[in-house]
Amino acid sequence: MDDQKIASSWFNVQSVPETYRFPPERRPGKLIVPLCKTIPVINLEKATGVDRIHIIQQISEASQTLGFFQVINHGVSENIIVETMRIFKDFFSMSPEEKASAPNKSGWIYTSSTDYAKEGVHLWRENFKQPCHPLEECIQFWPNEPTRYRDIVGTYLVEVKKLSLRILELICEGLRLEPGYFKEQSEVQLLSSNHYPPCPDPSLTLGILRHIDPSLITIVYQGDVSGLQVFKDGQWIGVEAIPNAFVVNIGNQLQIISNGKLRSAEHRAVTNPTEARTSIATFINPSSNCIIEPAQALVNALNPPLYEAFLYKEFVNSSKAFGPDTDAIQKLISSEPECIKGK
Repeated sequence: MDDQKIASSWFNVQSVPETYRFPPERRPGKLIVPLCKTIPVINLEKATGVDRIHIIQQISEASQTLGFFQVINHGVSENIIVETMRIFKDFFSMSPEEKASAPNKSGWIYTSSTDYAKEGVHLWRENFKQPCHPLEECIQFWPNEPTRYRDIVGTYLVEVKKLSLRILELICEGLRLEPGYFKEQSEVQLLSSNHYPPCPDPSLTLGILRHIDPSLITIVYQGDVSGLQVFKDGQWIGVEAIPNAFVVNIGNQLQIISNGKLRSAEHRAVTNPTEARTSIATFINPSSNCIIEPAQALVNALNPPLYEAFLYKEFVNSSKAFGPDTDAIQKLISSEPECIKGK
């Protein structure tokens, strides 16, 4: 499906409507943000044998200094990545009535640009969220359309889950925690796909506000159009869209568990005037009743805990971690099994 056709089904304007214009201090502005060529691109194919230590060092350094890195040769089939992106482009190309209706809406959340507002200003995007754990229970409530949605997206999520566990195990080794430390804290997946139509003036509006992810890690596929930006050293830097690569974002839950050793960076999504952009983010989260606190192995008299223990669901509720959709998402995942850290 052609991206421009998708965009035309959303709305076509010559100027940015007032309700999409952010206050001057929050706009991206006309300053050009270059794509950063120094964000690490890590070849996971080398994470074996004698090269494993070097890969772990690369991941650890990127997680400590930037909170972002990209991975290639990650084991996820290129075909399933392409098919999943096609499915979401097809979904966003459907009519507003088709996207807003569902045989059972208890299993996913669709948000149009006019529904999603912050401080009276709308974001320049459409968004789709769905819980994914346990997969065999969630999948029956996913959309039936486009054709093969459940089959393709389900396969994609299985592969991304394997990748996320592999990355977390490398992070675990870098922190010198016991093998499998993050297994219980990474049980839950939440998929969020965003569609950003071309914007007549990207300097006035945003696709996603600056924020920090409430996850352990987030695995993002950008497609072939860049739009993700990370805040570092007082300025924004662009994350290049590399073919068949995944962006890995350190979430604030991992920052807490690492007792501040790893960094969760602020980031945002911007638009562009000529191309539509679709992205797929998979949040790897603790379950609702999981206790989050600094790992005991990383805490001692010289390194006291920087954070107090809390239930993940309490953090999500108090911080409204998933924005306007927080209450709905909590309801969707409220039946998750308990996960007690260190159990």
